[in-house]
Amino acid sequence: MKIYKLLVTVILCTGLIACGQKAPKTKAVYMLIDTSGTYTRELDKAQKIGNYLLGSLNSGDSLAMARIDSGSFSEKDIISKVTFDMRPSLATTQKHQFKRQLDKFVSNAKPSAHTDISGAVLQAAEFLNETQAQEKYILIFSDLEEDLVRGQIRDFTMPLVQIKVIALNVTKLRSDNIDPRDYLKRLDNWEKRVYEGGGLWKVVNDLDRLDRLLDS
Repeated sequence: MKIYKLLVTVILCTGLIACGQKAPKTKAVYMLIDTSGTYTRELDKAQKIGNYLLGSLNSGDSLAMARIDSGSFSEKDIISKVTFDMRPSLATTQKHQFKRQLDKFVSNAKPSAHTDISGAVLQAAEFLNETQAQEKYILIFSDLEEDLVRGQIRDFTMPLVQIKVIALNVTKLRSDNIDPRDYLKRLDNWEKRVYEGGGLWKVVNDLDRLDRLLDS
């Protein structure tokens, strides 16, 4: 009987210790890459960010990348998407495959005629919510100048609750040099839309400090 009680005590203590240890939060990241006009010249920087994400995300995390083009609320624009396996060896294989798809995209990307950022963000939000990750991020690699196809409707509140939206490498347009207020207005408009959708907003133009990219 004493041995039985001892075993029960050990099991209970072990369970309490396990319960006291918090499992690491899973992350889901969706990167949107602008392919309009001259912004295709910036894709090497997007490639750098993609490589950083592959090196920093862990088993159980999710990663997806998609192009922003003329009509981006579509599966056809997804470059690659994956949830990394809990087995490290298989997760490593998945990362190598993802990198090959990213490199192929950067090498073969062609400029798009229009820029449907809103549709791309909506597509990204759907993916992130399906992962049920504790931390969700949308990274927008763009100049944030939306140029829609005639007839497209994008005047809606985006579902961004508990999603952090980070604008990266927001380059200035030629017109911004004439009137810098245009640049600031673009940033303000997107910040407003993100907050209206329940999300959080941040702008990161210093790509040399990627170690802080996914800071909570």
